[in-house]
Amino acid sequence: MQGLLRTLAGNPLLLLLAVAAVGYALGKATRLGLAAVLFTGLAFGALDPSLRLPEEAYLSGLALFVYALGLSYGPSFFASLRRRGMRDTGLVLGVLALVTLVTAAAARLLGVDGALAAGAFSGGLTNTPALAAVLESIQHAGGEGDLEKRLLEPVVAYSLTYPFGVGGMLLAMEAARRRFGLDPRKDAAGLAGVAPGADGLDARTVRVFKPRAVGRTLGELLRAHGWRVVFARHRRRDGLPAVALDGTMLEEGDQLTLVGPPAEVAAVMEFLGEENRDPLDLDRAVLDYRRIFVSSREAAGFALGDLHLPERFGVVVTRVRRGDAEFVPAPDTTLELGDRVRVVGRVADLERAGRFLGDSYRAVSEIDLLSFSVGLTLGIVLGMVAVELPGGVKFRLGLAGGPLVVALVLGSLGRTGPLLWTLPYSANLTLRQFGMVLFLAGVGTRAGGAFVGTLAGGGGWALLGLGAVITATAAAARFAAGRLGLGSPMTLPVGMAGGMQTQPAL
Repeated sequence: MQGLLRTLAGNPLLLLLAVAAVGYALGKATRLGLAAVLFTGLAFGALDPSLRLPEEAYLSGLALFVYALGLSYGPSFFASLRRRGMRDTGLVLGVLALVTLVTAAAARLLGVDGALAAGAFSGGLTNTPALAAVLESIQHAGGEGDLEKRLLEPVVAYSLTYPFGVGGMLLAMEAARRRFGLDPRKDAAGLAGVAPGADGLDARTVRVFKPRAVGRTLGELLRAHGWRVVFARHRRRDGLPAVALDGTMLEEGDQLTLVGPPAEVAAVMEFLGEENRDPLDLDRAVLDYRRIFVSSREAAGFALGDLHLPERFGVVVTRVRRGDAEFVPAPDTTLELGDRVRVVGRVADLERAGRFLGDSYRAVSEIDLLSFSVGLTLGIVLGMVAVELPGGVKFRLGLAGGPLVVALVLGSLGRTGPLLWTLPYSANLTLRQFGMVLFLAGVGTRAGGAFVGTLAGGGGWALLGLGAVITATAAAARFAAGRLGLGSPMTLPVGMAGGMQTQPAL
């Protein structure tokens, strides 16, 4: 056993792989997810103080994680601020402010110092980036005493309160569901505008005969009514199927294939005419469809409306699959590397469109190291900038905030000239997971000894009590404000909880 410990202590890479493997297996067997890597690191660190990863491990992991996360959510973050995002963001900030005040009061009552209280705050809310920000703040604050010891305190508190943060929030949501008789599936259906139990996209064929539709072009109808559908194929009476374009003029008896959410498709069919029970079959020798990977940097980062695919190639994109989600595109939908689009058109046109979009699985697995390195460097530099606040206090965004802010901006921009800032979906997920594993394994192994010491000294009970107060306060405040105050469905408070706490279990 001692030989194994010495081998791991002398080989940081082997130690990292061991902690990651055991932690990942534990996370799969429980609902802890990647957080199990932290507890595995604590266990390794408790076995022997020499089993600790270098500081650069968790700092590098933190920067990778927050930068990839920001790139992924940049577009939706700024778009949400222009819609209901201001209201939802205000709700989250209000809940956090309340929880902060309660944490400060409870910590004073229980005799818990500031560093431990900050760690408990992060653990009770299961927010790992918050823990990273706490560690950054301690590093830059300076002060007297052993810096290493002060860095370990919030990690220990986080580790003790995290399990209750996961389980307590799940219990709170289940209690609220039972108490108020809520059905998350009906709530989600109501938000999407579809009947309960219906999901995904629907494709139907409609026969046009309503006078209000005859004599108008498809583009004119889409702009006038704002329908969230795509017209894919069109056929005149006794004619051959063709691609449905914006300039296609409707005549009585025309057949159209449209794709979209079920409720939206039903509404459009009612406006145009009636459903044609016989689908508009493809003549594969004339008109076909193909699923194409977006791998070309000439197409990625641009909105579909700016690419003018119908005009340039005579094809129409009817669906976009991004990760596990499939949706109907709009003219302002920006294509991303790794998107899989379903395109309808003539066989020769599909070949040309495929070459333009790339259609290379290998290409979407690669990372543009130039743009990635430039963006991450900008984030690190921004995090190093110190802003002088009143009272002589210096504020820095640090590795937790600098790369995140830059990534949100760059992710929203998509591209700047030849530089494409976004990452393929799969590559982004991989980098985020790898970065989080580095961070959790690093802080876990370095805090293992202090964790055991806190439990043995009896200080863990006060931290557990503080974590319970934090989790309960956050759950009650968020649900009350989201459900009762704003009349939101249950799905919105739950979604806010998952985002605010970065907790996949929700």
